[in-house]
Amino acid sequence: MEKEETTKIDKSSNVENKEAQREKEKNLKKKEPDVSPEDKIKELEEKIVRTLAEMENQRRRFEKEKDDAFEYGGFSFARESLNLIDNFDRAKQSLENDEKLKDSEALKKTLEHLDIIKKDLISIFKKNNIEEISSINKKLDPNLHQAMLEVEDNNKDPGTIVQEIQKGYKMKDRLLRPSLVTVSKKTEKNGEKSEEKSEEKSKK
Repeated sequence: MEKEETTKIDKSSNVENKEAQREKEKNLKKKEPDVSPEDKIKELEEKIVRTLAEMENQRRRFEKEKDDAFEYGGFSFARESLNLIDNFDRAKQSLENDEKLKDSEALKKTLEHLDIIKKDLISIFKKNNIEEISSINKKLDPNLHQAMLEVEDNNKDPGTIVQEIQKGYKMKDRLLRPSLVTVSKKTEKNGEKSEEKSEEKSKK
């Protein structure tokens, strides 16, 4: 009898537990906001759109990196190669200034050969989209030129490039190195100089 009573109690407690569990589930469902199928579809669509947009951005970044690698892969090599042209110019200048070789046939032939090699180098550079920056008589452009000296010249507008110390180069739209240049400035009058000096003294 006792066993039967305990089994009945266990069964009734199980039934109560199940009912309590169902009540909890009902209450939770009531608390959760009702989401219509349309809202769920809209939410999924938004997630898909965001995912597709992220994938497209990644694809574009990859394409740009690939294009840059293809277009400018030899950028560092090109910049280092400019030293070859500089060395040719220095060698030519050194030979021209050598008193022992002046006006000799050997010098003329050597300079001709150097010019031919330099032209071939420049031609190779042009084929690879490496070109000289135009400087003489141009206005100073900080993106392309670097002013090293100023000289007084009233015949030219201030900031005009009058001399090229070292030639600059570009690779397509990128700067390999700037042109080192000398620019013009207006001649200072003696009166202006004395005024500046007197102002400096008064400040002291």
